Amino acid sequence: MFRILCLWLLLSPASRAQEPLVLYYNERPPYLMSTPDGGVHGLTADPATAAFAGAGVPARWMRAPSNRQLALLQEGGQRCAVGWFRNAERERYAKFSRPIYQDLPLVAIVRNDFVFRDATTLQRLLAVRKLVVLVKEKYSYGGYVDDALDKVRPTRISTTAESVVMMAMIGAYRADLMFLASEEADYLLQRSELRDKGLRVLRLQDVPTGERRHIMCSKDVSDDIMHRLDNAIPLKLGGQ
Repeated sequence: MFRILCLWLLLSPASRAQEPLVLYYNERPPYLMSTPDGGVHGLTADPATAAFAGAGVPARWMRAPSNRQLALLQEGGQRCAVGWFRNAERERYAKFSRPIYQDLPLVAIVRNDFVFRDATTLQRLLAVRKLVVLVKEKYSYGGYVDDALDKVRPTRISTTAESVVMMAMIGAYRADLMFLASEEADYLLQRSELRDKGLRVLRLQDVPTGERRHIMCSKDVSDDIMHRLDNAIPLKLGGQ
């Protein structure tokens, strides 16, 4: 029994090291989309899959709401989430890979009857009287937009709904506008359920290039794994 116990103690860490790391995602076209074979593909899913394969780190996809992903990473364990912006708050409990994708500039989604017909600036947009902005709970829209929202403090409605539902909420007059990356907005507006909602894209002239998206991992994920992931991520970003 003593020999068996010693053998178990020797083999157990090695066995655990081979267990796949859990890779969380939520359905968010065109970044993260489930496939019929159980995989995930998209603008951030594809480079993440390639990074883990190139690093030789086994991983398995698991679907979870975005807020749940943040809570799970704060709990620790061999867990990562794909496509997140890096900010000071998240750095307190998570590690970040090199960027795997860079968004195109943010745009506003508005109804056809919105006051601005053509491109405008974020500052002029937020100055609209009685403006109501729909935002996703615990999301960051990048430093430029986050800072402007905090400074101007328009009325905000927060939701945990996904982008396509949020766009339908704009069409239903639940709020005046929301922010999306340009590629996400253009993709979603082609969906059949949104074509009759009377929505359009409003370009923002002063908003800088979109934010970079990363693989965000629990602090329990080793520095060695993070280093291997970084080495497997190409220098050129997908959104550039």
